[in-house]
Amino acid sequence: MNMPTDFESKFAPYIEGLIEQKRANGFAYDSGVKLLRRFDQYCIEHFPLLDTVTFELAAKWASSSPGQSDAYRNSKVSIVKSLSIYMLSRGKEAYVPNTLTVKAYRPVLYIPTKEEVQALLAWMKIPTSHNQRQRRTDKECRVLFLLYYCCGLRLSEGRLLRRENIDLDSGTITIISSKGQKDRLVYLPQDGINVLQEYKDYIESVFPDSPWMFPGGGGGDKPISCTGVESCFNRYWKRLPVAKTLEKQPTPHCLRHAFVVDRINEWMLSGVNTNKMLPYLSRYLGHKSPDETFYYYHLARKSFDVIRQKDTVSKRVIPEVCPYEE
Repeated sequence: MNMPTDFESKFAPYIEGLIEQKRANGFAYDSGVKLLRRFDQYCIEHFPLLDTVTFELAAKWASSSPGQSDAYRNSKVSIVKSLSIYMLSRGKEAYVPNTLTVKAYRPVLYIPTKEEVQALLAWMKIPTSHNQRQRRTDKECRVLFLLYYCCGLRLSEGRLLRRENIDLDSGTITIISSKGQKDRLVYLPQDGINVLQEYKDYIESVFPDSPWMFPGGGGGDKPISCTGVESCFNRYWKRLPVAKTLEKQPTPHCLRHAFVVDRINEWMLSGVNTNKMLPYLSRYLGHKSPDETFYYYHLARKSFDVIRQKDTVSKRVIPEVCPYEE
């Protein structure tokens, strides 16, 4: 992979060194490079003479985009923190931003119900455009959304899926170098095998030479983009009645959350010991630990009713108050 050489600020040698180090360790680091380019341009415009990270630079860079989300601000702090740590390793003094300078990003997520997911997929069966390219993209995304919801894949794991990593004979998908540079096997539900086989035959007839399961535009030499997936999701989600009632609309990633919430709810309602099953679910999702998986669950509003229904502890911890009679 070619090293970017288009950095122009006084941080350029350290930025290029950081990227080289990350890629030597096996990370693609593409999103990191994009953010470092923005940081490089920001330094040229606002701190042209500065050659090291200071508190002022870090603070102003972190809040430089009007209307930015907390998640994006966290990413900006994180990228400068990585750069500062690299600079220190090269003997250059640099301020390391404290992650406490940005507030924690802890939204209460809206998780679609099974009925809403079914309605979303049903809408996607109905052609909404005479544009053949858009109709093909919609067909791709419908299968992609099924994978997110039925297998709990991450956004990138689905859209970057290669044909060679799908084994329909064994009903497995091999996820290569996902978050944390981890590989894992994902087992498909039985009805999902038939859907994927039909889709695979179709996409191979359209793009016989493409390595991607979900090719993007052009000749299929690139995978479908994040923007393409998100715009397709938004286009059909807004057709659902629930979309008009929500202040913050969900994203394709909510389908992964829905997979986790629905699975744990089913276990709880059927009396399955979730403490025993959670480690297996965590490995299936590619999480570091069961705590990370359960974090998905406790953020979702629709988990609260099930928790209340199955809660046997609260009444013992806070007993009912009896009327006092003299």
